[in-house]
Amino acid sequence: MFSSQSPPLLIKLLVFILQLVCTLAVTSYPRFQHLNVKDSISGSKTDTATTSQFHEAPFQNHNHSDGKWNLKLVHRDKISSSTKFHNQSHRFHARMQRDIKRVAALTRRLSAAVEESYALEDLEADVVSGMDQGSGEYFVRIGVGSPPRSQYVVIDSGSDIVWVQCQPCNQCYKQSDPVFDPAASASFTGVSCSSAVCNRLDNGGCHAGKCRYEVMYGDGSYTKGTLALETLTIGRTVVRNMAIGCGHRNQGMFVGAAGLLGIGGGSMSFVGQLGGQTGGAFSYCLVSRGSGSSGSLVFGRGALPVGAAWVPLVRNQRAPSFYYIGLSGLGVGGVGVPISDDVFELTQLGYGGVVMDTGTAVTRLPTVAYEAFRDSFIAQTGNLPRASGVSIFDTCYNLFGFVTVRVPTVSFYFSGGPILTLPANNFLIPVDDVGTFCFAFAASGSGLSIIGNIQQEGIEISFDGANGFVGFGPNVC
Repeated sequence: MFSSQSPPLLIKLLVFILQLVCTLAVTSYPRFQHLNVKDSISGSKTDTATTSQFHEAPFQNHNHSDGKWNLKLVHRDKISSSTKFHNQSHRFHARMQRDIKRVAALTRRLSAAVEESYALEDLEADVVSGMDQGSGEYFVRIGVGSPPRSQYVVIDSGSDIVWVQCQPCNQCYKQSDPVFDPAASASFTGVSCSSAVCNRLDNGGCHAGKCRYEVMYGDGSYTKGTLALETLTIGRTVVRNMAIGCGHRNQGMFVGAAGLLGIGGGSMSFVGQLGGQTGGAFSYCLVSRGSGSSGSLVFGRGALPVGAAWVPLVRNQRAPSFYYIGLSGLGVGGVGVPISDDVFELTQLGYGGVVMDTGTAVTRLPTVAYEAFRDSFIAQTGNLPRASGVSIFDTCYNLFGFVTVRVPTVSFYFSGGPILTLPANNFLIPVDDVGTFCFAFAASGSGLSIIGNIQQEGIEISFDGANGFVGFGPNVC
């Protein structure tokens, strides 16, 4: 019989063993892995194709009959017909400029949401576009109208609107496909100002009895037009009465794309409007830059894999469009980085937190977390020759002449226990053609953390909106 006064030696021993096991569970993950330098450089040299090579009809996407709607997902470099950025260094700098604008506008939007002072530029969705270079990193091909007209649209997990450029086009930017003409669609129906759908817009307007929408972006780009109900074709699945923006005045925006497919957490996004049809479930695989292959975007509960590591979604009532997750820490070389527990917390007022975002390329971390994370990585890569910082990256290496290098593992420690250890290509990336590689993280300059698409590449990521979880793996792209 155990005494209540003092634990016997056996209990003390058991407690010690349990503590040791818990410690090993955290630190026994692989400490090092190898980065193939030559493959990374050659893989980043995207073979830019002309847009005509990707004009397959949307119903040619592979589609299962088991509750899943599949779409092929391609990186923007694959559909750009421009020869402007064939050089890896030029493409990298263009991508970083887009990313800086994206993060700045996203941060402004979330700050405005918390302060409950929505400016016009924060209306509905905030995906920043570079005026000359365009924005949006990943594209899918869908059918719009009846009969369906094939259109490229940007996917964005931080956006709650679906829209395309429309005729009559009073002001349009150049896109790959012909601009959608509502007059040629048998299923196009305008939305009246008094309809419930119009009332769901944060700042919907009215003109001549028609529901108007406006989305303005941080760099001055915008889309303006009327709200309509239209049929969209996703793979072989026909979705009727989807509320979409029909943009008659558009500026800047996305290179090659006809518009945007918002898959955020709000009621006006594509996922939100589908509701019970998909159970708020979808998954995506973002293929690595320059791999030459296509990723996938899959809707429906059949898209949720067995064996994924599930992490609870964190709800920010002031910013329902965004997918927040709980992050408890970071690891380098299998060892946790000393960072305060509250650095990644979403406060009750809606500040801080960690957002999963397909539109941001580079993961941003609060400065105190980033510096501790970076310093831990530098401490374990002392054998690698350093290079000067490039663009937003302050930790770079000269790997010219190397075939492979040994680098420490990098991990996200999620709330509840799951640990995601990244492939080496997801945190040490080439920024030119001559072997300069950089640690692909940056300081956010605010309390907000963003997990970007570079860190998400090659990993199957699934959202179960109905039950409030995001899953990682088990499959790779």
